[in-house]
Amino acid sequence: MLLAVVSAVWVGSEIVLGIVRHSRSGESVRRDRFSIAVLWICIAGAATGGSMLRAVRAAKMPGGATTFFIGIALIMIGIAIRWTAIFTLRRYFTVDVSIRTDHQVIQHGIYRVIRHPAYAGSLVSFIGLGIAFMNWISLAVMVLGTLIGFSYRISIEERELIAALGDDYRRYAARTKRLIPGVF
Repeated sequence: MLLAVVSAVWVGSEIVLGIVRHSRSGESVRRDRFSIAVLWICIAGAATGGSMLRAVRAAKMPGGATTFFIGIALIMIGIAIRWTAIFTLRRYFTVDVSIRTDHQVIQHGIYRVIRHPAYAGSLVSFIGLGIAFMNWISLAVMVLGTLIGFSYRISIEERELIAALGDDYRRYAARTKRLIPGVF
């Protein structure tokens, strides 16, 4: 029941975000290249596959309720990281890849240490979901599926940011990591 409630809040927040944070004509130029569709297909596939595979007994994680609650905590931490990133970007955040006419590199807050904290937060939540499923195969499917989607999306986004912001974004990218501070 708890997993269903936490998941409903998570999915609900993403639906609201998808409705209210699309780029608007005149303010920005869309450069998405179907990355939002690829991302959602990968996420849906990972969530569906991970859920279906959680019944595989040979891949059950140890720890019982403790493992489950660690997973729930990671989902919530990931949501908090994602929303912190969104609120930091404010008007520059859209669910589709787009460049505003007044776009600039944001380098404060969480963006001081990582280039794509909204994706990193989502990844933490998906890791949490895999752990809450208490199954190693589910966890692997969740991580692999979301990483494929995020990798494509990040490649599109970074190409467009470099094209629009040039050396400012290149310098920022040179001193920050994509998803894991100090690592990757």
